[in-house]
Amino acid sequence: MKICMFTNTYLPHVGGVARSVSFFAEDLYKAGHQVLVIAPTYPGNETHGHCDPDVLRLPAIQKFNGSDFSLRIPVPFLVDEKLDDFDPDIIHSHHPYLLGDAALRVARRRQLPLIFTHHTLYEEYTHYIVDNPENMKRFAAFLSTNYAGMCDRVIAPSQSIKDLIRERGVTAPISIVPTGVDTAFFANGDGVAFRKSYGISTGAMVIGHLGRLAPEKNLAYLARAVAHAMERLPEAHFLVVGEGPSQKEIAHIFDQAGLHDRLVLAGEITGHTLADAYHAMNLFVFASQSETQGMVLTEAMAAGVPVMALDASGVREVVDDGRNGRLLEADASPERFAKVLVETAAAPDRLAEWIRRARQTAKAFSRERSAKELLRLYEKTVRARQEAGASKTQPIDLWEKFLLACRAEWDLATEKAESLLRAMDDEEQVVGIDEAG
Repeated sequence: MKICMFTNTYLPHVGGVARSVSFFAEDLYKAGHQVLVIAPTYPGNETHGHCDPDVLRLPAIQKFNGSDFSLRIPVPFLVDEKLDDFDPDIIHSHHPYLLGDAALRVARRRQLPLIFTHHTLYEEYTHYIVDNPENMKRFAAFLSTNYAGMCDRVIAPSQSIKDLIRERGVTAPISIVPTGVDTAFFANGDGVAFRKSYGISTGAMVIGHLGRLAPEKNLAYLARAVAHAMERLPEAHFLVVGEGPSQKEIAHIFDQAGLHDRLVLAGEITGHTLADAYHAMNLFVFASQSETQGMVLTEAMAAGVPVMALDASGVREVVDDGRNGRLLEADASPERFAKVLVETAAAPDRLAEWIRRARQTAKAFSRERSAKELLRLYEKTVRARQEAGASKTQPIDLWEKFLLACRAEWDLATEKAESLLRAMDDEEQVVGIDEAG
């Protein structure tokens, strides 16, 4: 099968969507399928050689609006020429805007099935665009919902997201396919060596966190909760792996608590050192409520690290309270989080049992399993198109191409106009935003 993926983020960018696209692309390629990834240019991607699948890089504006994202510059002729040569069977969009729009245009003009993965709660990222984002949050939610409605099939990374987007009005078929984790890779790591490199004793309690350090990850809350717990855990260290704008705030909170010497900001880590970092942890803590799938939670469990987190979408599918960690109520105070953290640290026998069950949990999220399920959905979607007589059966003439292109532009314009108008209606609510906060 020839699969073309459109994504706004890709390697070497560090983030859940970039990793998801690269994992699926690599696994499908290794399974004997042809994969083309269309993504923006990123600094350093010209030296990044980790991808066997073909990648078309489009010119892009770097560090858009102070974020670590690239904003691609429209160059449709580059895409068309590449796709003429590649001749895909299916288009897979990983965003509902920018290159997601390009994916829809391509699918419509070439009469190909279009799959969309709803990776992100887009409304949680509007602060990168505007300072007062309430209307923008509603716009983002409506935009992703309307975009999903124009696709043949939608993929949700978790049951929570499937339920949410169905309630928001997505009528297209929705299937659950989590991004897989390389369980064998994370099962092996040298935690002792990692601790030694940062001056942490082998007997110390290490509370860990890994991910992009950004406001939407609720890291100020997490830092306060962990600092409060560490005041009662004199040998404990907080190991934070990752980079981002919240790094300074985390450091400031620990400075104020007089715990700066027990905070380890390890920065961005890749390769085998990443597995070593997980193995250096005794407990992984997580407070984000903007996830669609807790990939880092599964990685931690593959390394045998139990998780303590707040109840949220993408988290509750991984953390089974009292079996492989703790899942606290979504509105738990930092003091409540700290109290449970101290209690957990004082129960090594319970932690040992959680470690065993955490490893079992991780097996259900293996890369092999996820790639097979995605391929099955590709084949099912292509087959459904063919049976409905909606797929390309013969060459399309120029006039038909023009009409298909016009229809795609009209649908995209209508989608955005409708989303904007609904977002400006103060009385209209969006599930998960106005009703749930």
